[in-house]
Amino acid sequence: MKNLALIGAAGFIAPRHLKAMKDTGNNLIAAYDVFDSVGIMDSFFPESSFFTEFELFDRHLSKNKGTDKEVDYVSVCTPNYLHDAHIRYGLRLGANVICEKPIVLNPWNIDALMNVEKETGHKVYNVLQLRLHSAIKALKERIDSEGRDTKYDVDLTYITSRGNWYYTTWKGDVKRSGGVATNIGVHFYDMLSWIFGKVQQNVVHVSSHDRVSGYLEFEKARVRYFLSINYDTLPEEVKLAGKRTYRSMTIEGSEFEFSDGFTELHTETYKDILSGNGFGLKEARTAIEIVHDIRHAEPQGLKGDYHPFAKLELASHPFGW
Repeated sequence: MKNLALIGAAGFIAPRHLKAMKDTGNNLIAAYDVFDSVGIMDSFFPESSFFTEFELFDRHLSKNKGTDKEVDYVSVCTPNYLHDAHIRYGLRLGANVICEKPIVLNPWNIDALMNVEKETGHKVYNVLQLRLHSAIKALKERIDSEGRDTKYDVDLTYITSRGNWYYTTWKGDVKRSGGVATNIGVHFYDMLSWIFGKVQQNVVHVSSHDRVSGYLEFEKARVRYFLSINYDTLPEEVKLAGKRTYRSMTIEGSEFEFSDGFTELHTETYKDILSGNGFGLKEARTAIEIVHDIRHAEPQGLKGDYHPFAKLELASHPFGW
């Protein structure tokens, strides 16, 4: 049994981490969040200490050093722009760190964290759960075994509708979230690079507050992608079915099905890390480089090989920004 601490207990993703900790037979010593809506903890670790002031959280964990409650892992589920700071805290506390994606916002942050790993002798692990998805692992094995001389043609479409609340939170602030590509797409870019190899070209066609669309060329594939948080960009048949999310990936025109199998991936991630494996800073780098370059690219408009959804009419920001 390992002792864990959780930073960011009130957020959307925290319950998946709590469940993973419980399912893997470990113990949550303490949790922290500036918000106190954390009743979900009763379902997993009702005996865990909880703090809304970081100084008291730190004091509690520091006092536990050298006891049977000393923390082995710190899990980070905070807003994207705070990941770097909270990872550093966990390492310097003397623990390994499990961090949600994106691990950081900029590639140079990875270099700096590698130095902190060396200083402390502890490791950082990123949640790259799509690499553990059975269908995606099978796809990678298939691509590796086929050894084609020509590149695969791939279309990736991911639309996950968000209401106007999104733009009032840190998620709607590019400086804090990294924008749409980083906030909802980083794990897909990681998946693509893991399967299809090194990035050779990164072109952005459309980029706005609610969507990003572009072209990525890898060693083994040409990928057109479209990511959106705008409900109006959903295909009509999806809307008629009463759904608010659409996920599709086609390879050579054939649909690749990976809609199921997501519910246990955080538990599988924890099992992988706690068994001595896991994906570290090195594995996280390529996706961070991709989203950083997308964020700073000048959109080219509808030129070249673009995703069909890129033609959809752009929407005004709901707050007129």
